[in-house]
Amino acid sequence: MLQVSGLTTRYGEISALRNASLHVGSGEVVGLIGPNGAGKSTLLNSLAGLLEPSEGTVTFDGEDVTGNSPERLLRMGLALVPEHRRIFADLSVEENLRIGGITVPAGRRQPLLDEMAEQFPVLRDKWTMSAGYLSGGEAQQLAIARALMSEPRLLMMDEPSLGLAPVMVDVVFELIASLRDRGRTMLVVEQNATRMLDMADRAYVVRSGAIVAEGTGAELRDGDRLFETFLGN
Repeated sequence: MLQVSGLTTRYGEISALRNASLHVGSGEVVGLIGPNGAGKSTLLNSLAGLLEPSEGTVTFDGEDVTGNSPERLLRMGLALVPEHRRIFADLSVEENLRIGGITVPAGRRQPLLDEMAEQFPVLRDKWTMSAGYLSGGEAQQLAIARALMSEPRLLMMDEPSLGLAPVMVDVVFELIASLRDRGRTMLVVEQNATRMLDMADRAYVVRSGAIVAEGTGAELRDGDRLFETFLGN
């Protein structure tokens, strides 16, 4: 579904991402793990059209989409749950979700809202509440539900457990597992490397702007030296 080849993204003269190559197949859950500042978020933002790559190609469903706008990528089925959630605090839960569904046909929006209400009962119970009053875990669920409103073919998440209390980290990972079990294709940047390796079909290790290793969760977890060197654990 997604093929990334030799992707480089620069901030001025600094290469935040260097010659990155990866792929995500339909129905796969693929993790991106590594230390802070490694370039993981830069990679996701480059794939989502928020940053323009300097070199390399991004192919989505067989089409070269390198440098395409976020709106076009979203309409093609590539959605991002951004780091720090970035929900609209002054709008209600429902209004946030309706914004997420703006790219789908009008006739699909209410059925999708009904699906989100069923899948996220904590949001259903706060449907008319301003999103700014949600807890961190509730806001993260809203950010994920908002992305799902676009009916994405590939769902990307940037640090979904960041800053959450341990009980809410469990909730988020249970949600990711539920989406995986429903066949959702996902590419997930996650600071909690151990949990991500347990969850993912495959994972890539990113360090200093480059992908330095890849493999199944079991392969990367069994490589103690690799794990300690690249993740700092």
